[in-house]
Amino acid sequence: MKRFHVHVGVENLSQAIGFYSTLFATKPSVVKPDYAKWMLDDPRVNFAISTRGKQPGLDHLGIQVESNDELHDVYDRLHQAGGTVIEQGEVTCCYAKGEKAWIDDPSGIAWETFFTTGESTVYGDGTGENTARLAHAAPTACCEPQSAKATACGCG
Repeated sequence: MKRFHVHVGVENLSQAIGFYSTLFATKPSVVKPDYAKWMLDDPRVNFAISTRGKQPGLDHLGIQVESNDELHDVYDRLHQAGGTVIEQGEVTCCYAKGEKAWIDDPSGIAWETFFTTGESTVYGDGTGENTARLAHAAPTACCEPQSAKATACGCG
């Protein structure tokens, strides 16, 4: 069974944990110094927040699957949907190990599809995600080569 995924960048993790814990009527299942995650069943969603140097607000949406077969079914649909699909393969991200791919929808919203295979003691350095998400994107003011803002916004 698939689970909808939402990742939101926040400025103040403690304040955001309080807000979302009240909103969802439950505490997060994972809390780290820079990250928190709720695995909700009603609605069935993996909701994550972080202070990983990105702009506050919606970072990306996604579909979390529970098997390799489901992952490859979703990969097939991504390719049929059009656009550039960036299959990362095995990664460490968000204190988890797994396999994932990225695509941008026609409006430029990043979509992540992933299968989690285990936990990690580290967040991951983000280089795989940044490389995948920026590989097919036109440079922006934030992510232009040698931009002073590139590192600050997670593009470096």
